[in-house]
Amino acid sequence: MRTRGAILLIACYELGHQPLSLASPLAVLRGAGYAPRALDVAVEPLPDEAVARARFVAISVPMHTAMRLGVRVAERVRAVNPQAHICFYGLYALLNADHLLQHHADSVLGGEYEPALLALVQALERGDAEAVARIGGRGNEGARPHLAKFRWAVPERRGLPPLERYARFRYNGLTTLAGYTETSRGCLHTCRHCPITPVYQGRFFVVPREIVLADIRQQVAQGARHITFGDPDFFNGPRHAMAIVRQMHREFPHLTFDVTAKIEHILEFRRYLPELRELGCAFIVSAVESLNDVVLEKLQKGHTRADVLQALAILDEVGIPLRPSFLPFTPWAGLDDYLELLDFVETHGLIPNVDPVQYSIRLLIPPGSPLLELPDAPEWLGPLDAASFTYRWTHPDARMDELQRRVSALVEEAARSGADVAATFYAIKALAADVAGLPPPEPPSHLTSPAVPGLTEAWFC
Repeated sequence: MRTRGAILLIACYELGHQPLSLASPLAVLRGAGYAPRALDVAVEPLPDEAVARARFVAISVPMHTAMRLGVRVAERVRAVNPQAHICFYGLYALLNADHLLQHHADSVLGGEYEPALLALVQALERGDAEAVARIGGRGNEGARPHLAKFRWAVPERRGLPPLERYARFRYNGLTTLAGYTETSRGCLHTCRHCPITPVYQGRFFVVPREIVLADIRQQVAQGARHITFGDPDFFNGPRHAMAIVRQMHREFPHLTFDVTAKIEHILEFRRYLPELRELGCAFIVSAVESLNDVVLEKLQKGHTRADVLQALAILDEVGIPLRPSFLPFTPWAGLDDYLELLDFVETHGLIPNVDPVQYSIRLLIPPGSPLLELPDAPEWLGPLDAASFTYRWTHPDARMDELQRRVSALVEEAARSGADVAATFYAIKALAADVAGLPPPEPPSHLTSPAVPGLTEAWFC
């Protein structure tokens, strides 16, 4: 498999970023003397000639959306090249290993997948069927996460689609090219609904400082003027992460960036926030999820409604906008909670900070989720829909399931038509009032959203 194109790496969707899940294994495989080809089918076609030449096809599936697209890619690979070995890798590969190995994949990898990909390719090359089965999840132990430390390589971005093909940083009517990197992987925390939890089990791995900085430098050379740090939590290793952004600022003082941080870490590490702002932090993403303390406890989020208010006040004082993500549709949150969430967003001036898709997010429960162990699960949990990669569940109040469907349709249409964020928000608020049997709210006469830093592609799983 040393010839060009014998190894084909495919990304399906990575939130509008040039895929690090391609760049990192590309570097490891090329460093070992292989010549893989990489394709991101979110922005470029998948040519049959590339599929036909491949002996090993690896499909990156770090999230649910990528998983759904990835199986379509696998079906096409099987149709064009039945002899190719198909490997799924990433968080959702491991969570859905049983279904994938039965229907779509010859192997699955999760966790720190780069050395496992290399080991799998080498085992296939030498015809070691026992090693292939053991590494790829068909052995006696079944699919398991690969969590051993390994020697990192600078991600290989040559040959990937240019940054112009991806989401951009947007502020005050101007857009600039945005890059993406990570200072760590995995997570110290074990939120019950997070797909990282059943794979990493509270472990995280730092990416060496020199690797991260080298990756930033090459993206700046490609035109990036903003960097998204995609760590599950930027403050899992605060000294490590801060050292990186300090050095980045010394080298590129005009570069802006964004990070993701837990509400509890915004409170715990508030001492870093003024410096973070001075170094160029344009906004912070945080998974607020809910304002209902019961729901937050069920999800094991580690914060409360009061903590959210405190974090907002801290960030407002520092001058870093919060871009919260929400999980409004769970078995424990009712219609009153939804209406309160909308009121909270409006009252605290967060309408322009929230991508409308956040008001439509419904709880996903993949195989292996700790949510399956909750004592009240039998009250709302349905069967596993393996082909959809989630357990089905039904809300005790049928109006909530109806509302979620209607909000999803509204948000999708608003995105298609390019509707203003504020106009979409008040349309959602009117819809929620209608479902609740309340009179329609009176939107303000002026609906144009003020400028808040953000990316041109919304986050969703």
